[in-house]
Amino acid sequence: MSFGDSHIDPELCGDSAAPYVLGALTEREHEVFACHLESCAVCREEVAALQVVASALPAAAPQLNAPPELKRRIMASVHEELAGLPESLSRDGARGPARRSKRAAPAWPRWRALLAPTALAAAAVVVVLVIALSSGGGSSTRVIRAEVIPPRASASLRLSDGHAQLDIAGMPQTTAQRVYEVWIKRSGAPQPTDALFTVTAAGDATVGVPGSLSGVKVIMVTSEPLGGSKVPTSSPVIVARLS
Repeated sequence: MSFGDSHIDPELCGDSAAPYVLGALTEREHEVFACHLESCAVCREEVAALQVVASALPAAAPQLNAPPELKRRIMASVHEELAGLPESLSRDGARGPARRSKRAAPAWPRWRALLAPTALAAAAVVVVLVIALSSGGGSSTRVIRAEVIPPRASASLRLSDGHAQLDIAGMPQTTAQRVYEVWIKRSGAPQPTDALFTVTAAGDATVGVPGSLSGVKVIMVTSEPLGGSKVPTSSPVIVARLS
């Protein structure tokens, strides 16, 4: 797809996909970019690709309790690093988007490829620190075995502190033009989430379920066109019932 397609807004494309996946946008920015995704296949494809990496980040860190002294040293180091940043960096960063002209828009695919891995790498560090510093012995974990349609595949839903994570094994890979999508169902029709993913060659995946679980009765997975769908276009291949 060329950059000149009429439904692609160069002011919204480029540097919003990674912050969107990582939850780093403001509420207004999230709403604007989510609306933009409805008409931009380029950004939908990038969000789907980045979600695969971002969903695996929580599973990359062991669940350990951090000593209070370690937390103190880490936070002191973070404050020291922030204090050492030059003031011009924040000022330039704040004025950067205003100075960017539309004439330079066609160059965004080149530097976006560099920006997204950097943002995800930084997010991985943050996720590891948050898990290490906030995990405690008082939290309870509930594991629900999900119903899985493909033979020899399995999936379980891990519930902890109001959040959910799908652990999947042996699932068939999707075709090049399709992706797995996570849905939640409270009452009525299933609602889409931002969780789009593929599985490894062995059929494995670890996927975080976005948002609150309040009132959620069922979490399911379907195979959808690349970029995801607003309503399911195929029957669920994984169904986890919370109640």
